[in-house]
Amino acid sequence: MNQRIAFIINPISGVVKKDKIINQIKSRLSNKFDYDVAFTQRPGHATELCRNFVQQGMNIVVAVGGDGSVNEVAKGLVHTDTALGIIPGGSGNGLAHHLSIPVNFEKAIDIINTANVVKIDTGTINDELFVSIAGIGFDGVVARKFSETKRRGFLSYLKIVTETYPTYKPKRYKISFKDQQIKTQALFITFANSNQFGYNTAIAPGARVDDGLLDVCIAKKPPIIELPYLASLLYWRKLDQSKYLEIYQANKLKVITKKNRWVNIDGEARKLGKKLNIRIHPQSLKIIIP
Repeated sequence: MNQRIAFIINPISGVVKKDKIINQIKSRLSNKFDYDVAFTQRPGHATELCRNFVQQGMNIVVAVGGDGSVNEVAKGLVHTDTALGIIPGGSGNGLAHHLSIPVNFEKAIDIINTANVVKIDTGTINDELFVSIAGIGFDGVVARKFSETKRRGFLSYLKIVTETYPTYKPKRYKISFKDQQIKTQALFITFANSNQFGYNTAIAPGARVDDGLLDVCIAKKPPIIELPYLASLLYWRKLDQSKYLEIYQANKLKVITKKNRWVNIDGEARKLGKKLNIRIHPQSLKIIIP
């Protein structure tokens, strides 16, 4: 009996046109699968579609889009026997890059054909699921501004970063985990399940999606003159060597700030309140990897 697989396509994510993906699925997908295709029409629609597919007994549901699309599909798959597949079609594609899933559609379909399923961790921040990364501070503000721009892609993202950085003032946070309490003024705090924001920018080079831990990255704001050096560390995946970044590991923690702040959840901006409870959920999502 053939396995059943569904593709949920976000037609407007990223800069890659999705009009050819159905033909590529038809020509490239193994004949051991019976498949369905659905297109999202609004925010949150991918989760609704995914839950329906799980109820129909799908073995695999594939997110065709960026980290936001992967997040929405994963919400319908956590703690189920249905596996997540990824065909990267977003701007940053952070989780796909971390898992070495190619952005080429045909090569990504070839990986799905292998059906090599493993279990990975997911995280929650005030009960909001994240699969790759969540964070508060500068990256939350950038995520909000990026969501409002009509132009996608790395250059648009970089433009927002460079325009926002000079005037952004670090905020005060109180972080509690294990037996530690840290009071700090930070540019941002990232809760990393995978190692990167996207665009192959590794904020937490040692992060693993299957170790039952989050890498908690506390970044200070460096002077502009040091940014080229930090960019080189980022490129070579050695940012953890910077004196402006501290990394801790925890399976749960609490962050308190004086005001409601924008939070980055897998590339999407949310406002979740002054008190944030973050935790890891080990081995909670089945996923296809190379």
